[in-house]
Amino acid sequence: MGTQRTTFEKLQRERAKKAKAAAKREKRQDKGDDDAPESDEPVSHSGATMADLLVEMKTLHQEFDDKVISFEVFEERKEALISQLASLPLA
Repeated sequence: MGTQRTTFEKLQRERAKKAKAAAKREKRQDKGDDDAPESDEPVSHSGATMADLLVEMKTLHQEFDDKVISFEVFEERKEALISQLASLPLA
């Protein structure tokens, strides 16, 4: 037997989860920007400091723990964050 394909409804649910997670993340970032003090850390070419990336990593782990995102999305975003952290210049 061949492998079963994902259903259209499942794809819609996954897209809705991603959209909800993105909205929550944006809301958290907007809320956190007002209270966050300016950092003296160097900024990489992507515009993110190490502190920003570490906060984003913490948020990513919290979203996974809260079952907002799937394991596949978690792993994909985690790898992207790790590669951004690795590309930051050492101070």
